[in-house]
Amino acid sequence: MEQIIEHITANWVNWLFAALYGFLMMGYQQIVKRQKEEASKSEALHDGMQALLRDRIIQAYNHYQDKAYCPIYGKENVKRMYDAYHALGGNDVATELKDKLMKMPEEPAEREV
Repeated sequence: MEQIIEHITANWVNWLFAALYGFLMMGYQQIVKRQKEEASKSEALHDGMQALLRDRIIQAYNHYQDKAYCPIYGKENVKRMYDAYHALGGNDVATELKDKLMKMPEEPAEREV
């Protein structure tokens, strides 16, 4: 029994560091897991926002195409949506639609009475 006590008193620092190392590793693994979850959520939000902006640009184009004109406030709105969409990495059909929309007249051909 005396040998056990001597062994414990001689090696308590090693055991303390081993226990601390174990706790630190558990904490590190939890942090890594949380970071992966947050990165996944962030990517989903990024993709979702990009899809919503693309959809709104398409809807705006269809709406103003039917009217055959796009008022200045409509163009400004689409330009802002497109800038955000483009900053998120979007650059496909929405670019062409935005460009076509920007070339539309800002008032109807015939004034409504």
